[in-house]
Amino acid sequence: MATVDHGEAGPEDAESEDEVYEVVDLTEYARRHQWWSRVFGNNSGPIAEKYSVATQLMMGGVTGWCAGYLFQRVGKIAATAVGGGFLLLQIANHSGYVKVDWKKVEKDVNKAKRHLKKKANKAAPEINTFIEEVKATDFIKRNIVLSSGFVGGFFLGLAS
Repeated sequence: MATVDHGEAGPEDAESEDEVYEVVDLTEYARRHQWWSRVFGNNSGPIAEKYSVATQLMMGGVTGWCAGYLFQRVGKIAATAVGGGFLLLQIANHSGYVKVDWKKVEKDVNKAKRHLKKKANKAAPEINTFIEEVKATDFIKRNIVLSSGFVGGFFLGLAS
């Protein structure tokens, strides 16, 4: 702890002589007071330190299965909606309700492809820096058992 003295104290400033200020190093403060300590209490840390391997596998597997199952259900609904819409458009086109200018469609699709390629080339470095900032790989390395359980459960959820 460092003290800071604010100038010369005169006889009328006798009380301010005793003022002591603490200088806080924010980097050290952030290391000691991590966000999960504020949310979950001081007893929380990496999950690998708190639970057995079997418990971690079970927790990861159950959450992975739930995520995979939801992903599968939402994917089926989305695929049905897109496929059904396309089928209805084809029926409407064949019946003469809708006239499609296929040359214009092809031109617009090619234009969209070129635009996406340009954007994808620009976005790739941003995605890499985002992954580096988030340090998702560090999380996976610290919690490899939980992550493995999640992946296995996710695939089981997709299959069920």
